Amino acid sequence: MSRDELRELQLQRLQWTVRHVYENVPLYREKFDAAGVAPDDIRTLEDVRLLPFTTKADLRDTYPFGMFAVPMDRVRRIHASSGTTGRPTVVGYTEGDLQRWAQLVARSLRAAGVRPGMKVHNAYGYGLFTGGLGLHDGAALLGATVIPISGGQTARQVQLIQDFEPEVITCTPSYLLTIADAMEAAGIDPASTSLRIGVLGAEPWTNELRGEIERRLGIDAVDIYGLSEVMGPGVANECVETKDGPHVWEDHFLPEVIDPETGEPVADGEPGELVFTSLTKEAFPVIRYRTRDLTRLLPGTARPGMRRIQKITGRDDDMIILRGVNLFPTQIEEVVLGIEALTPHFVIELRKRGRLDTMTVRIERDPALSVEVCQTATEVLQRRIKGFLGATVAVQLEEPGALPRSEGKYKRVYDLR
Repeated sequence: MSRDELRELQLQRLQWTVRHVYENVPLYREKFDAAGVAPDDIRTLEDVRLLPFTTKADLRDTYPFGMFAVPMDRVRRIHASSGTTGRPTVVGYTEGDLQRWAQLVARSLRAAGVRPGMKVHNAYGYGLFTGGLGLHDGAALLGATVIPISGGQTARQVQLIQDFEPEVITCTPSYLLTIADAMEAAGIDPASTSLRIGVLGAEPWTNELRGEIERRLGIDAVDIYGLSEVMGPGVANECVETKDGPHVWEDHFLPEVIDPETGEPVADGEPGELVFTSLTKEAFPVIRYRTRDLTRLLPGTARPGMRRIQKITGRDDDMIILRGVNLFPTQIEEVVLGIEALTPHFVIELRKRGRLDTMTVRIERDPALSVEVCQTATEVLQRRIKGFLGATVAVQLEEPGALPRSEGKYKRVYDLR
């Protein structure tokens, strides 16, 4: 459809969603009334700015089912976040929600290059996490053959990739590196397998890491974007033709980018925090949900009817402030992957020494190179972090296999202050 036709559809769906939450979710009714806005006030797409934001705190305060907009007898599935920083955020889906979710994941996989008849090795975690079942249903709807291996049991992952010969793997980028390491430890060249496409998400990752993954495994590594509060995987997806940031499926989600400090919208192309309003969700609609993800809205390329977001490489709540310098773990990753003698296996430890915060980057050496060569590389890393990011850090060389391996979302930062 044309951009004008899309905007007309978005407005119709936005007006329905706003009335739906006002009539069925007490928290939204209270927030709208406090802001002095009513459903009839939404006459244009720009009027979305009249509506209050939704935050993760709102979802936790209404735990477990206070944000559901339909009776429980219409809810067909419940998912939840891990709750590692407090109460988990709980989301629900009607039968229609599940059908639309599968359609959007199928659309995402198609954009990534997946085709009917391909075998999809699905190493996202099954259970309350949205990744496993979300990718499973979409791949099946597309007409692919799903191998529901889930996360963990890495040696078995390697065996089944060898035996079943899937063309596609879906998992987090950090876990795919773990699988590649296990292949090499077993004497298998990761680039020699049947894999041709990796649909990777659930954590920020850089284009430098994409290059590392594609080089080692001989695949196209494509970014799938989503979060459970908005739907799960499939809110947006990169296209294999361009790999230039995920295209947002705007017929189902209205994106905004705001200044994270003021909350004011910024123009397309300007950096800020990504905000989503769902347009077709029945059980768990969200209004102007603050994702904390930092990005820009850009014109569509391979799918010109839909805008895309710049690849997410950081969240404003992931930011480390080290003696007045702001930096993100993905910035360290970019520097690490520019030094051939170092591996992508590293963690960041933050400590307090006296009144000063300190950072140590613990990184594994390349097993194919001598300790002396790798030690010299850590000195290069230290200088580049200082030169590029303005932060003075310590770098500690570790033996291969000394650091924990990812079996899902990778924990990169350990705050020991």
